[in-house]
Amino acid sequence: MSIQGWTFLLVGVSFALYIGVAIATRARNTADFFVASGHVPPVLNGMATAADWMSAASFISMAGLISFMGYDGSVYLMGWTGGYVLLALLVAPYLRKFGQFTVPDFIGDRYASRAARIVAVACAIFISFTYVAGQMRGVGIVFSRFLDVEIETGVIVGMAIVFFYAVLGGMKGITYTQVAQYCVLIFSYLVPAIFISILMTGNAIPQLGFGSTLADGSGVALLDRLDQLSLDLGFVAFTEGTKGTLDVFFITAALMIGTAGLPHVIVRFYTVPKVAAARSSAGWALVFIAILYTTAPAVAAFARTNLLQTIPGQPYAELPSWVHNWEKIGLVEFNDHDGDGLVRYVGPAAEGKNELEIDRDIMVLANPEIANLPAWVVGLVAAGALAAALSTAAGLLLVISSSVAHDLLKKSFAPDISESAELLAARIAAGFAVLVAGYFGIRPPGFVAQVVAFAFGLAAASIFPAVTLGIFSRKMNAPGAIAGMVAGIGFTASYIIYFKFLAPELNTADHWLWGISPEGIGTLGMVLNFAVAYAVAAGTPAPPERSLALVERVRMP
Repeated sequence: MSIQGWTFLLVGVSFALYIGVAIATRARNTADFFVASGHVPPVLNGMATAADWMSAASFISMAGLISFMGYDGSVYLMGWTGGYVLLALLVAPYLRKFGQFTVPDFIGDRYASRAARIVAVACAIFISFTYVAGQMRGVGIVFSRFLDVEIETGVIVGMAIVFFYAVLGGMKGITYTQVAQYCVLIFSYLVPAIFISILMTGNAIPQLGFGSTLADGSGVALLDRLDQLSLDLGFVAFTEGTKGTLDVFFITAALMIGTAGLPHVIVRFYTVPKVAAARSSAGWALVFIAILYTTAPAVAAFARTNLLQTIPGQPYAELPSWVHNWEKIGLVEFNDHDGDGLVRYVGPAAEGKNELEIDRDIMVLANPEIANLPAWVVGLVAAGALAAALSTAAGLLLVISSSVAHDLLKKSFAPDISESAELLAARIAAGFAVLVAGYFGIRPPGFVAQVVAFAFGLAAASIFPAVTLGIFSRKMNAPGAIAGMVAGIGFTASYIIYFKFLAPELNTADHWLWGISPEGIGTLGMVLNFAVAYAVAAGTPAPPERSLALVERVRMP
């Protein structure tokens, strides 16, 4: 069977599974829709959280970025993994003790302020739209390659699928669908990694193969071979970096802190029965996430080595079929500048101009084809990539819909709204969110992982300080929290928009503030948030007694 045939079969079977689960566990009331009625077992919630967390950025883009960035790409591994520790220690158990539906719920009640709730809703929606744009882009890439359609058409297909099961199932349906999606995505990520590890190093465990010698009898270590290949072609050695230390620190910190402030991840801890279950599910999620995250560097090194050994210097007409397949949809581009018919694939330090441009988002998807693995493995990876992108997209859409229906309507502007009307509003909001997400998926501001990194920066600069101050500071009041959120997200968003959209030609280290890139600016935004919040709180009245009572209640074991 061909690659496309296997892809249709495996993607079709996995989608039938997701839709069946969504129908069987569909939401019947608002508690089902927003928090799955709080009855999800910790292990299953950990698995669903891992799927919610490991988006298209983790599955498709992270290994691709590491493959091209080498050591510099480790910021994504360190930031996203370390962030989960922050989340488990500083946020998850306390918000579960609070026990409502959403993050704006906590901020609105903690600070006893409708204005604070509305500002938190605006931040949550802004972050979620930024994040979901990356997911829809990932969905579009997978569909376009394996359905042989334009990326725009692939995004539209993905929009229709996400709309169906997110709107029908709510949090309850999404949770159990994400459990199935985690099983699909982790299996499809590990199978090609194990195959390639055996072929290249003779070791079946990719994490060990990453540090092993090659199985070609040369006795050379994989990373030494990759470093030498990179240097010979004018690239920086894979195990060396070019980013400044300060920028590496700020990007890693923004990803870590942003993890603990992402509304679609935080809300997952409302779905377990009690506080101990929230801690337990955070631990399980970390275990499930670590399986993929410790495999990603090996996948990146395998793909990069295979690429550098098979492409440079080859006649264009004799390139492997995967190059021409991705070329059809514009994610691989060849320009024969010297007209010799040979592929000059070189880095910035080499003489002559690079003739082959490869989109970083395709490396994981193309990896099985680069390694000449069977067609069913290629189809399996496509099914896993779609599972990763769709699971996170559904979680984000739920945050947007619950923010609009629950926090804006029920808790702010229409407190007398009926439960059925609130549920309808949530589903309409999810439908609108799908349309906006699809637009940004078609016109993304960067690679998938970069777009997602912006969302983490925005979360670090807005939600994280407001939530942690609400838990650990008795002095923080509504004016302080509001001013902090507005200052943090305003500064961070302005910095990102300026360098990514208004003046992209200036987006270099020479023009960044203190050498901090747009991906890392969220850390500075967080510092600004804390500073402004404390300054404003010091000059305004102390929080009311009921706010202090809530602080005592959520802190109590």
